[in-house]
Amino acid sequence: MSNTAFPRIGIFDSGIGGLSVLRAVRQRLPAAALTYIADSLHTPWGERPGGWITARCTQLAGWLIDHGADLVLVACNTGTTQAIGALRARWPGQHFVGVEPGIKPAVAASRNGRVVVMATTGTLRSARLQQLVARHADGAQVLQLPCPGLADAIEAAGADPLPLQLQLAAIARTIADSGADTVVLGCTHYPLVADALQALLGPGVQLLDTADAVARRVASLLDSTPDRTPAASQPPPLHMLATAHPAALQHAAQRWLGHGGAVQLLQLPADADSGRA
Repeated sequence: MSNTAFPRIGIFDSGIGGLSVLRAVRQRLPAAALTYIADSLHTPWGERPGGWITARCTQLAGWLIDHGADLVLVACNTGTTQAIGALRARWPGQHFVGVEPGIKPAVAASRNGRVVVMATTGTLRSARLQQLVARHADGAQVLQLPCPGLADAIEAAGADPLPLQLQLAAIARTIADSGADTVVLGCTHYPLVADALQALLGPGVQLLDTADAVARRVASLLDSTPDRTPAASQPPPLHMLATAHPAALQHAAQRWLGHGGAVQLLQLPADADSGRA
């Protein structure tokens, strides 16, 4: 990220899921210079130990900060619940925004008091998720539905859509059996298949995604950042990087964002001996 009058936002996720948040940020802040890192070398993060996730988030955030990010957006529910406290402690003067399952708005929106939280195992086992449920359930039944493998299936759907279709069908049956009328999409990958899941659930179940709320939070923090007046004379850049398989991110960005730009391979020091590219 070069020195520019555009506000500079660094975004990272375990893979393509953060594109759902990037899309909302671009809509709200069209004059922002964005850099997106997909950690495709290690996707998914949902089943990994908390210490590993914190270390990886620290490495990715550090790279973005070193390259000039005014704000770092952790576009991953697992990364946020496991690591954002450590990131804020490491860089106390840096703006950070994370994404968390929208328990509070889901409970408020539910008509029958039954809510399902779809998330990775890592997010569901986090203390932060349990705190959100305890604080905001307000008497509602909150079913925590682990979705192991779903993020992987979304990543691979371009090449083989059948595993994704089978998983979504099974998830829809579980949600229907629960009687819930509101579903929290607790992983940034999941909004990418929200239309398909909605079609299986029918109009009586509403899906809740927090991407727009996250984008509003990003905008509010950048409003308080000095000397970041957008320059109207040139289009803001969007830089996309992947720690492996850049062509897969390029394909996903074209599909979900309509962005056809090149994706750069990012090799971090800890990845040098991985043997994957």
